[in-house]
Amino acid sequence: MNVRIDQSWNEALHSEWEQPYFEQLTDFVRNEYRQNPASTFPPPAQIFAAFDSCPFDKVKVVILGQDPYHGPGQANGLCFSVNRGVQAPPSLVNIFKEVQTDFNLPEAPTDTDLSRWARQGVLLLNSTLTVEAHRPTSHQGHGWEQFTDDVIRTLNDRKEHLVFILWGSYAIKKGAFINRMKHLVITSPHPSPLSAYRGFFGSKPFSRTNDYLIKNNLTPIDWR
Repeated sequence: MNVRIDQSWNEALHSEWEQPYFEQLTDFVRNEYRQNPASTFPPPAQIFAAFDSCPFDKVKVVILGQDPYHGPGQANGLCFSVNRGVQAPPSLVNIFKEVQTDFNLPEAPTDTDLSRWARQGVLLLNSTLTVEAHRPTSHQGHGWEQFTDDVIRTLNDRKEHLVFILWGSYAIKKGAFINRMKHLVITSPHPSPLSAYRGFFGSKPFSRTNDYLIKNNLTPIDWR
């Protein structure tokens, strides 16, 4: 498997690689890609794309998702993101609607590849980094959640003035331990069509993030 992760994350998470749970997780993931190469997502080189596109020392914002998209050609290793040319999933459509209204833009963004956010310091982190085709949550319970908990804990402990954006009860529960004295935590219902109208729309997470970054002498994110 051709797996890439930025060196800054390699150093920040070096203690994880030798943990027994991570060795078991690695065995599971390798076996899944070996047995089901066409139906395990994202492509192996993009499993750690969130880390590879947003180095540890550049992280300013964390958006927490749950699972990679489980449709063919969708998952690209960044939560809520799909590659250009792929139809925007409903949650991403709603995220773009909120960007539009939050900043009073004439139209919503259309570029479905969110790597432009990652390059500005937005860690687009799924709780589980792999999935089986058409089977959401299929790779939960194999160690990814412990790994991403430790990622969040490392960021929480070693950095200051981060913004954590937690959409939906799953993400909110996962981020419960984040130190609100050191960081800004923004919570709302999930942007999925089932819950977006229950409080996601109008929550203004993007302008609130930028206000906090500016207040702490950090460059705001261009969310367009």
